[in-house]
Amino acid sequence: MSFGVIKRALISVTNKVGIVEFAQALESEFGVEIISTGGTARVLKEAGVKVIPIEAYTDFPEMMDGRVKTLHPRVHGGLLCRRDNRDHIADAQAHDIGMIDLVCVNLYEFEKTIENPHVTFVDAIEHIDIGGPSMLRSAAKNNDFVTVVSDPADYSAVLTEMRENDGATTRETRRRLALKVFQTTAAYDGAIAAYLSGVITTEKEEGSEAAVESTEKFPRIFAIEATKEQDLRYGENPQQSAAFYRLPNASEHSLARAQQIQGKPLSYNNLLDTDAAWTAVREFSEPAVIILKHQNPCGSAVAENIVEAYDRAFSCDPTSAFGGIIAANREISLEFVEHFADIQKQFVEVLIAPSYTAEARERLSKRKNLRVLATGGITHGGGLEVRTVDGGLLVQDLDLACEDAKTFSVPTKRQPTSDELDDLLFAWKVCKTVKSNAILVAKDRMGLGMGPGQPNRVDAALLACERAEQACERRGIAPVGLVAASDAFFPFRDNVDTLAAHGVTAIIQPGGSVRDEESIEACNEHDIAMVFTGIRHFRH
Repeated sequence: MSFGVIKRALISVTNKVGIVEFAQALESEFGVEIISTGGTARVLKEAGVKVIPIEAYTDFPEMMDGRVKTLHPRVHGGLLCRRDNRDHIADAQAHDIGMIDLVCVNLYEFEKTIENPHVTFVDAIEHIDIGGPSMLRSAAKNNDFVTVVSDPADYSAVLTEMRENDGATTRETRRRLALKVFQTTAAYDGAIAAYLSGVITTEKEEGSEAAVESTEKFPRIFAIEATKEQDLRYGENPQQSAAFYRLPNASEHSLARAQQIQGKPLSYNNLLDTDAAWTAVREFSEPAVIILKHQNPCGSAVAENIVEAYDRAFSCDPTSAFGGIIAANREISLEFVEHFADIQKQFVEVLIAPSYTAEARERLSKRKNLRVLATGGITHGGGLEVRTVDGGLLVQDLDLACEDAKTFSVPTKRQPTSDELDDLLFAWKVCKTVKSNAILVAKDRMGLGMGPGQPNRVDAALLACERAEQACERRGIAPVGLVAASDAFFPFRDNVDTLAAHGVTAIIQPGGSVRDEESIEACNEHDIAMVFTGIRHFRH
């Protein structure tokens, strides 16, 4: 017996793109009997498609504001019956259950509903689809006999296959579509679980329910829903396969939602570095440029305008800037492009910014391989950061601490000058994005030298100072009046002694070491002003 021929279809969709054409083809080309529900039935009828309403098919009225309409034995029996099982067929005949050969369903837009920050708990609950996932799962389970279509992108392929196979689909196609269904319903349930884990219900005086924040920030089961954006050529190294996925709650101006307006496909390493650069440059409200290489900002500066910010950032470390990522928090102009492409002739892997002028885009097009990303804005989103370990996940809040310099303290005898304080606040923001252990040395709101990822803080300080001295030499200025930022406290005074020996006159760090007094005493001996922030910024 040949299975897969489609004689009866049940259609119920929220996303109605392409559904009329699909139903018309099923009916006119293959004589398929079509059952439908509610709004979908109305749309199909208006288009001239002959439709059997679900309540007429089940002989049971739609009820409870539509909560109950397809949860019926005539629906699920028709989907779950194995056509090659005599007992199943006998049961179906005894209860007047006809076979349903195709289900076309997509779900209530729960994720879109909860994107609204003002959504009520009641409204969110009402947008949890019950009948849709039930029909999809029944059809997908019985994919030996039933074709299930959950994505409008598959309409054309299904029709093409039916035309090639006398109205039937192949087992291979039915299994592929079934897999897509279970991926879809798993993601859908994950989105619901994630939402419910973040809210609880509270009874208002009027008796209405509303959503409030839950005390359980991290649920017992952490579900991730992500959509594959692209397969990557390889991962960190050619022997590693890789892909890029986007989370549904990715913020509006995140890397995941950026538009690539030109260039080669992004690689695994490009994506990691671009994310780090974009995160770093959004720390600043004034025009800022970050040039990043291997997860660390080798060039960083703010200025009155974005072109000057680039020039200053590039001068921090032109050698490391080769093959790096440029991130800017202002629109890119033709002048900006001319500075990095024509004057400095910098080889750049990725350029990311909110937007680009038409003239800038025209000039950038001459570098066909340069990957150019536009984010549309610079605002940060909230959310969680997820990283993997062997056999598990680590989940934490993003480090978006809103720090007020007015809350910082100065434990040393000398207060920082206004210029030093400006440089300290700049260095503190950049240091936050340097791999720990991290020291950043700055002057005139430029990141002149960094000591990233060192196993001890003295080595980090020494490396940062040496790089800062090289930057000063390139700029023809003396390495004096420098400031330094440390992402975590100083465990010993040797950090202060090292920085003092290389021209540092002011330091910013979290404080909180049991040996803070030793560091304070060392600063007083060297006439260094030191600021305690009270907040640590490890970045591993």
